[in-house]
Amino acid sequence: MLAFALFWALPTLGQISPGPLTDAHADLEGLSNCTQCHKLGDKVLDTKCLECHVEIQSLVNRSSGLHGNPTVVEQNCVECHGEHNGRRFDMVRFDQEAFDHMTTGYELEGQHAKIECRECHNSENIGDGKLKKKEKTFLGLDDACLSCHEDYHQGTLAEDCRECHDLDGFQPAPLFDHAHTDFELKGEHTEVDCKECHPMTVRNEVEFQKFAGISFDDCSSCHQDPHNSQLPGQCAQCHTESSFTTFKGQGNFAHTVTGFELRGSHGSLDCFACHKDNQDPLRVFQDQPHDIVENDCISCHDDVHEGLYGNDCVQCHRESSFLSLRNMDFFDHGVTDYPLEGQHVGVDCRACHEERFSDPIDFSSCISCHEDYHEGEFTREGVTADCVECHSLEHGFDFTLYTLEQHQSTDFPLKGAHMATPCFACHIDERDEKWTFTDMGTTCVDCHQDIHQGYMDTTYYPDKDCARCHGNDNWTDVDFDHGRTDWPLDGKHLEVACSECHFKVDADAAKGWVQQFDGLAAECATCHENVHGLAFEIEGVTDCARCHVTKSWDPELFDHDSTDFPLEGQHDKVACSACHEVVNAAGETVTLYQLNKFECIDCHLQ
Repeated sequence: MLAFALFWALPTLGQISPGPLTDAHADLEGLSNCTQCHKLGDKVLDTKCLECHVEIQSLVNRSSGLHGNPTVVEQNCVECHGEHNGRRFDMVRFDQEAFDHMTTGYELEGQHAKIECRECHNSENIGDGKLKKKEKTFLGLDDACLSCHEDYHQGTLAEDCRECHDLDGFQPAPLFDHAHTDFELKGEHTEVDCKECHPMTVRNEVEFQKFAGISFDDCSSCHQDPHNSQLPGQCAQCHTESSFTTFKGQGNFAHTVTGFELRGSHGSLDCFACHKDNQDPLRVFQDQPHDIVENDCISCHDDVHEGLYGNDCVQCHRESSFLSLRNMDFFDHGVTDYPLEGQHVGVDCRACHEERFSDPIDFSSCISCHEDYHEGEFTREGVTADCVECHSLEHGFDFTLYTLEQHQSTDFPLKGAHMATPCFACHIDERDEKWTFTDMGTTCVDCHQDIHQGYMDTTYYPDKDCARCHGNDNWTDVDFDHGRTDWPLDGKHLEVACSECHFKVDADAAKGWVQQFDGLAAECATCHENVHGLAFEIEGVTDCARCHVTKSWDPELFDHDSTDFPLEGQHDKVACSACHEVVNAAGETVTLYQLNKFECIDCHLQ
């Protein structure tokens, strides 16, 4: 209150305004409104200005426009916009001729540098409705061409005029490159005036030149077809853009559309080998009948067989060469002494008929034509079994007729998992990837690797007889009498898989694990974790068997009466965890097996 008393006591300081406000701020006139712009007894604050002029605050926030320029942001508003200079004072005053437009972030180039400021900075070019109402404002413009200029192309082209035009003028369009359109100009097209393809017209009552939506699917979209649509296909298959008289149809024209597809040697012929060289565009390539049959070879070629084999030449010959014969699929081999069946039906004639088709062939047995793949494995007393005993023509040599029942009559009848094993697992020699069926061996180690060699005493499997422990059904099913060892199994140990004790993980080993059968200790702690630590150690040894049995981890042998605190009365009914489990400082439940306090107050509250 003292400060206000001193303030009002001053004769003129703060009582008389420095001058009238402008029309824009006239509603702030009066001593009671000073603090809306001024800090009490101090200058005008920029924050006060920006509270009202939010459009300027937005520019500052976005670092956009003149007011978003870093050098302008550092200045106070009053450095450029003075007040108390009268109603008609222009607060937005600057030398427009000397103004550096680059400070707004938009450099004036080309024609933009020559026009008056107000040609751009007028309400018609402002999109924001609020700014549009501000008289003589320089705010609200954006740098999109169409925000100031009328769209001459009426929405048919991209809105960014600068893709084609520069700022020196709308005509010509120096940045436009026809190669970037869907129709690149080549040959004579590069010399054609734009208006030849893009004519001037009137659209929406204004002059308009069409640039988009021009049809260019084929030359006839613009050029008259001199062939009167008598030749199918596109013009570019035969003509070039350099000249209509330049012919490039050889190898390019899709002859398929004529109904006569060019294949083989026909495709490499000169067009005028079959067609007359006629310069009349209405007659060129029209000299052959439209209903010509592709297989009617003798209409153009001489029949060297003089009709002996009919007129359908393509049954035997190919269009690649008269000397190249087909596979003679049309021939009925059933009229011969050897009708074709199964896999023989698809064999090329020349695979059997190496010379003349009439030369006799020995077909008394398969090996007359086929090599003995088995290299005599099935030869008995000088006689080689014929392939048909195991193979058929229907399925080929990759299929066998040999059955499981037949295998049971061999020296190695299949049992257990061997019955589900694919043949190749045993009968393909990995060294030369060849099937073999004799001298295979009948013992396990003839096929399977003895993984226990060097790890297990052969006393337990003499002569490497795997069957002493393993069966044919599954290698993991082991039938071994552990009572033969120094450590007979009982209790839960009878349920543990052999690998749990005898296979140890070893990252350095080739298989990631190693076997261990000899030298295994019998103490519990060698396999099981000692959760008691040193609590029950006697002379450096924790003997689990003093409390536990093998059938479970329950301490069935433990006698609490042998401790310093025999259980009596209600204590005998209390669960072990009630006394021996506590929660530590970390909130974890831990078990204390040895308690050194036995007074009632140690466990019970008073």
